[in-house]
Amino acid sequence: MENTASPTSSARAVIDRLVAATNDHNLDDLVGCFAPDYVNETPAHPARGFNGREQVRRNWTQNFSAVPDLVAEVAASANGTGDDGTVWTEWQMSGNRSDGTQHLMRGVIIFTVADERIATARFYLEPVETRSGDVDTAVASQLAGRP
Repeated sequence: MENTASPTSSARAVIDRLVAATNDHNLDDLVGCFAPDYVNETPAHPARGFNGREQVRRNWTQNFSAVPDLVAEVAASANGTGDDGTVWTEWQMSGNRSDGTQHLMRGVIIFTVADERIATARFYLEPVETRSGDVDTAVASQLAGRP
């Protein structure tokens, strides 16, 4: 029987597998969602980009160890234009670190899926920060050249 799934529905299925593997803390299944030559771009922090799923394994080994009750949720998603296997996703990752402090990250990850694996990701997921003040303070700080 021929597979009639569109590239975008197939891509979303891969993201669903990634979420399930993350929430199950199944490192092998999680790493298996990524192509061997996976490319991660982090446009807001270019030096953090990397190639290869072995770095995915190292990152998630640390994540699962540091946040033993980590839970991932895709709050929203949309297919990219055309049938190129692109899926835009809005994530929340939460839990408690081993030291008892809260872990909370939110942001967007834009995935490209090919051959049932994640080939690329543009990563905009960041720790939630609540202490830097309101929007006026943030804009003034950015204009003054402070992070």
